[in-house]
Amino acid sequence: MTLQKITTTQTGTPIASDEHSLTVGADGPTVLHDRYLVEKLAAFNRERVPERNPHAKGGGAFGEFEVTEDVSKYTRAAVFQKGAKSETLLRFSSVAGEQGSPDTWRDVRGFSLRFYTTEGNLDIVGNNTPTFFLRDGIKFPDFIHSQKRLADSGLRDADMQWDFWTLSPESAHQVTYLMGPRGLSKSWRHLNGYGSHTYQWINAEGERFWVQYHFLSQQGVEHMSPEEADRIAGTDADYYRRDLFNAIAEGDFPKWDVYVQVMPYEDAKTYRINPFDLTKTWPKADYPRIKVGTFTLNRNPQNFFAEIEQAAFSPGNQVPGTGISPDKMLMARVFSYPDAQRYRVGTNYNQLPVNQPRATEANNYMHQGNMQYHFPPASQRVYHPNSFGAAGGPAVDAAAGVEGSWESDGELVRAAATLRADDSDFGQATILYRDVFSDEDRASIQATLKGQAQAITIDDIRERFFQYWTNVDAGLGQLLRDSYK
Repeated sequence: MTLQKITTTQTGTPIASDEHSLTVGADGPTVLHDRYLVEKLAAFNRERVPERNPHAKGGGAFGEFEVTEDVSKYTRAAVFQKGAKSETLLRFSSVAGEQGSPDTWRDVRGFSLRFYTTEGNLDIVGNNTPTFFLRDGIKFPDFIHSQKRLADSGLRDADMQWDFWTLSPESAHQVTYLMGPRGLSKSWRHLNGYGSHTYQWINAEGERFWVQYHFLSQQGVEHMSPEEADRIAGTDADYYRRDLFNAIAEGDFPKWDVYVQVMPYEDAKTYRINPFDLTKTWPKADYPRIKVGTFTLNRNPQNFFAEIEQAAFSPGNQVPGTGISPDKMLMARVFSYPDAQRYRVGTNYNQLPVNQPRATEANNYMHQGNMQYHFPPASQRVYHPNSFGAAGGPAVDAAAGVEGSWESDGELVRAAATLRADDSDFGQATILYRDVFSDEDRASIQATLKGQAQAITIDDIRERFFQYWTNVDAGLGQLLRDSYK
């Protein structure tokens, strides 16, 4: 019998957990000195040259966002004040596939939206689903590895995917979305987008609220059958990219209505579902959608590489009146995304035209680095504090730079978030399958999962696959078990 080796850092030090980041209490902020989390994410960011690691295949366009409703009682952010207009950039993508992969493979669709605001760039980096596979960023590299390719054959592997998913029950809600109709969208124009994470809004009086972003397609949400997706994959690998580009070129500008769900700050402390758990949604009966405005995509890129491939998004790009939350995945992404961009594009990636602020300008004391081509006058100091006044460089304004915050007090621990009354890894997946999916949707996911079962070659993983879906719905699990040959 072979003894199992102990997981270590890259310098050989044993680690305490590969499941949980180091946080202040079970529900508090992730700490920067979690050296294993930082090492794991930084190494993951550098695995691919030069394409993105996840979300490599994609496309996008520019447009305009207009605020049509008054939400000023929730946020002071200039971009969300009634009548405000902002230039936008939206990049769609697949998650697992490489640059040359077919658009219509079954996958979650990335939905990365940038607002070029008068207070700096605001990025909402999400998907066409309101949830995700994980709730802790320390598992993200492992998840993506399970969706990529085997080291020896270079092939994707059903055993690898389902081994990870069935050992990570928190994935059930998102996997049900993926195996259902949202895994095969008709086009990028015919899908909704979601910020997925919980974010914070702060109003002019300093009151704080928790929010989730929803971007609802005015074109409607439409899907394609697995047979149609397979056919298109073999005839037009760039089907989604072509559809979006041609629609805009012909003046058929796609539009999305922007909504938020708003949770009063104090509600989060006692709400029956952990509102910072990325694998869960907030029931709209408790927190209805509130309309904010509409954005339209009306301009194709002039140069795909310069304006889409080099676009560098980050959920850490917040503006005064917005902020992040104690969502463990979100806190990890705030580090991981900019780190990946510095590696993939370059140290000064934010100096590229597509990443520069458009409605304001950047002023700071960050100095030199590869690809620097914007620089202040030689008379400006390169350090702070200095004694040269206005000529020496910019100065902070605490009132203008208001940031989100929350209370946290606890020991540094590696632990799952505190369970609440209605927290369950399979509960919302069950509701999605039984109550949200139509009869047609259920028939479709059943057929898809029957095919997935056939692709699994390891008996133990297949048995966990059947149990995984039994936990979602007992009838579904039995159906899959009975249909396996």
